[in-house]
Amino acid sequence: MSEFRGAILDVDGTIVLGDRSIPGASDAVAALRDAGLELLLFSNNPNKRQDHYAERLGSHGIEIEPDRFLTAATVTAEYLADRHADDDLLVIGEPGLVELLRERDLALGADPDEADAVVGSIDRKFDYDRLTDALWALDGDGVDFLGTDPDVTIPVEDHLVPGSGAILGAISAATGREPDRILGKPSDVAIEAALDRLGVPAESVLVVGDRLDTDIAMGERAGMTTALVLTGVTDRDAAAASDVTPDHILESIADVEELL
Repeated sequence: MSEFRGAILDVDGTIVLGDRSIPGASDAVAALRDAGLELLLFSNNPNKRQDHYAERLGSHGIEIEPDRFLTAATVTAEYLADRHADDDLLVIGEPGLVELLRERDLALGADPDEADAVVGSIDRKFDYDRLTDALWALDGDGVDFLGTDPDVTIPVEDHLVPGSGAILGAISAATGREPDRILGKPSDVAIEAALDRLGVPAESVLVVGDRLDTDIAMGERAGMTTALVLTGVTDRDAAAASDVTPDHILESIADVEELL
């Protein structure tokens, strides 16, 4: 009988990689379900909805209900609606994030000299003018600097591509300011959102992911059991050199059954 009551699974680099699924991922998810664990699939993607991931995994034969997914985009939208509902926001991000925020009736598109907060995220059209907007906005007193997620790179099938953390790094370099708060993994905001959906205590949760600084750091911070997989951005040398120490290292999620 498993000591775990719930599992938080990363998606990109853990279950899928680009357009293909990790070999054995479907069987691993089934094994976790058969062991009676509540599942939550948590991606730091700041643009996609839960139903996108449900459809994406469904195309690989992994059938999971949309409400069993959480994304950095969802966490960001919920946080802003709760803490910045009446603020004028300058958002540097892609259409998927902007759409989610508009659905919350948040005030977007603030001029730099009128912004109450700057929200930074991955933006494939990020340019000098947008960097200038952020610089001018964050020069004002009392303007919050928020980031959807810290992922500097994102794994695709054969390469890494820049992520939100790269955009935040550019803004930080220009302004001399680090974000006041990151909303995706491994933040306390993300932990609270994940545990609220799982409905089980942190000490009974297994976290499986490919990133030390997000997946494993979140589990470590929350008192969860952590398992690093080597199918994404982290190898054994990086794990050995890191201050973040996973409880287990697996070649892939296909080996997760040995932890049950």
